[in-house]
Amino acid sequence: MSVSCKFERSLLSHEEHETVRVTHHPAIYEQGAEELQALRVRLRGLRDKERTLTRRRQRDVRGKAEPRGSPGTVERPLHRKQIFAAALKRVNKELGRVHALAARTAHMEAAWRALALRRAAKFEPHPPAGDTAHEGMRALPSRRRRTTVSPRKIGTTSQATKRAQAARDSQT
Repeated sequence: MSVSCKFERSLLSHEEHETVRVTHHPAIYEQGAEELQALRVRLRGLRDKERTLTRRRQRDVRGKAEPRGSPGTVERPLHRKQIFAAALKRVNKELGRVHALAARTAHMEAAWRALALRRAAKFEPHPPAGDTAHEGMRALPSRRRRTTVSPRKIGTTSQATKRAQAARDSQT
């Protein structure tokens, strides 16, 4: 359930509202990964505290247990818990986006390095000197590209053969 910022402000204290405010749209993109991690820890603590208060209040209302401690000064702990849970969800989503972006960047850099290495390997720095008179005949190296069958392909083929044989054996 989405909650308006005005409603959030009415339920939260100033410090809690500042914590939740930075999880909203424009402000969350200015946070770094470390700040988001710290924010996630703080929001989890706040959400867990409100969850405990909500459960305690529900048990008191049902008469399951004796009321423990003070009844609490916080009104509407369930709504407060939902606010913190929604903020935590936004932070987790942004952290996932940041990590995915970092991983994609790392993969692209690795791919570019691999491509550069492959291109560099195609060209030998010094060409061979060629045949000389005193060595006689030598076998010429093959100029065709070497093709290898992927181990994945070998595995799927042998597995298909195994399955076909098992099907034939089960019919008799």
